[in-house]
Amino acid sequence: MVALPDRPLLTAEEYFAWEATQAERHEFWDGEPIAMSGSTRSHNRIAGNIFAALTNALADRPCEVYISDIKVQAVPGRKYFYPDLMVTCDDRDQDERFVQFPSLIVEVLSSSTESFDRGAKFVAYHRLETLQTYILVQVDRPAIEVFQRNDRGQWVLSDYGLDDAIDLGAIALTLSVKTIYRQIAFADPDPSSEAH
Repeated sequence: MVALPDRPLLTAEEYFAWEATQAERHEFWDGEPIAMSGSTRSHNRIAGNIFAALTNALADRPCEVYISDIKVQAVPGRKYFYPDLMVTCDDRDQDERFVQFPSLIVEVLSSSTESFDRGAKFVAYHRLETLQTYILVQVDRPAIEVFQRNDRGQWVLSDYGLDDAIDLGAIALTLSVKTIYRQIAFADPDPSSEAH
């Protein structure tokens, strides 16, 4: 993501109106619109695999799954992001412009966004009381990190590899890692063989 130079700070409402006239998507960080970077075919396929699996699994439940083009309101009036995927099962989510009450957010990592997804963005997501699961998916190797909020409000990290299944307690379903990486070829599918 790249900050746009020489632009006065915007209110959230000004940002919504301005972005509606733009060809590209922009996230919003404390008054500043941030241009979104491009994607790769593998990134897109992984996000699509997760979207299909979640949509099918939640078809008979009062949940909605969104992919890449819907914003999440991380901090009202100040921070709005485009997660790769998110799930809301909260009937208070009625705003057409963004989701306010997600239970699960997925970010498919890229070299240009990984540090932001792991750092400042996750810190902002901490404020979302309804968020129970935050998932970071690697593209270049089969490795997934799942942060889940426990009953004391603490974030607990679990790592998953290609042969694992992820228990998504927030939405009461299990997701196979092989399903996430369907049709993705890796140079070396065994991350433990990498030199440290």
